[in-house]
Amino acid sequence: MRVDPDGLENLPQRARVADIARAAKVSTATVDRVLNRRPGVRDATAQKVLKAAAELDYLPETGLYAALAAAPMRLGFLLPDGNNRFIRMLGDTVGYSQEHLAPFNVKCRSEQFESFNPQQLAARLLRLGERCDGIAFMALEHPAVREAVALLAEQGVPTITLISDLSGSRRAAYVGLDNRAAGRTAGYLVGRFIGPGARAGKVALIAGSRSYSAHEEREAGFLHVIEEMFPALQVVGLREGHDDAQKNYTQTRTLLEQYPDLAGIYNIGGASDGVARALKEMGREHKVVFIGHGLTPDTRAMLIDGSMDAVITQSPQAAMMSCVRIFTNLREKRDAMLGVDPAKTLVIFRENLP
Repeated sequence: MRVDPDGLENLPQRARVADIARAAKVSTATVDRVLNRRPGVRDATAQKVLKAAAELDYLPETGLYAALAAAPMRLGFLLPDGNNRFIRMLGDTVGYSQEHLAPFNVKCRSEQFESFNPQQLAARLLRLGERCDGIAFMALEHPAVREAVALLAEQGVPTITLISDLSGSRRAAYVGLDNRAAGRTAGYLVGRFIGPGARAGKVALIAGSRSYSAHEEREAGFLHVIEEMFPALQVVGLREGHDDAQKNYTQTRTLLEQYPDLAGIYNIGGASDGVARALKEMGREHKVVFIGHGLTPDTRAMLIDGSMDAVITQSPQAAMMSCVRIFTNLREKRDAMLGVDPAKTLVIFRENLP
């Protein structure tokens, strides 16, 4: 107790940092780091400091709980820019879902890199790794990207490949469709939709870029099914549209002019609206079977008007949540895929639109 100049007794003074340091048998610098949640203190030492602070009534109960709570895990989602509406939807999902992620104690942010630029992707991965505890990204097949993932792994920053995987890399997990199976599904749909009356017709493929392993795998699956089940159909090659609506439009116009008997188109990547616009302009929208990827407002409209026959898709919300669960498992030293369901391949037609 102390007495003020008027002789009135006051309550005991609040404990000081030095008192906590003395009780916990640590330095005042260590106490300061623990109470301000700075790195560099072992868990056991931090617990001693917090216990001493509680016994000395240094922290109110709510403050003690805050000090004991782990800092939110900082997660980055690195996605390509451009006109792929499904990718944009995924980025938007990361942005507006923060309040639903409270139970996981994470903070997510979405950033973009220049599409089909592996050097920029590698550089952005390393920069993002300086301020994030985990990164999910759509991978490009390139040694520079593989090396960036390896460097991040050495630094203790886990990465997850999203939608398109990275072969032979040190990524922690892959979240996305079985792309070879997705391509096989597309091939089966094209062959069945064309039917017996046009089994000698021609079919074409349009991809974003072969630099995505997802697009290579979808192409391989598609070609395998056509060869296996519909050998009379002739595949007239693969064009790259870089997920750009205008380029896909130009590629489709060229295909339709070069092959008047074209019976089917499989758009492996995004920007299906460019393909549909060319089909409509040439009056072929109900004559050429058209299969694509990613349920978005534009592909939904194309299904409804009949210019598109089927969309192979997955849930962007489910993909994001799978990434969060995997990073949470890694933080808690559990198996990465514990409680994480494989991505479901959804095939959407006009008649089963959700």
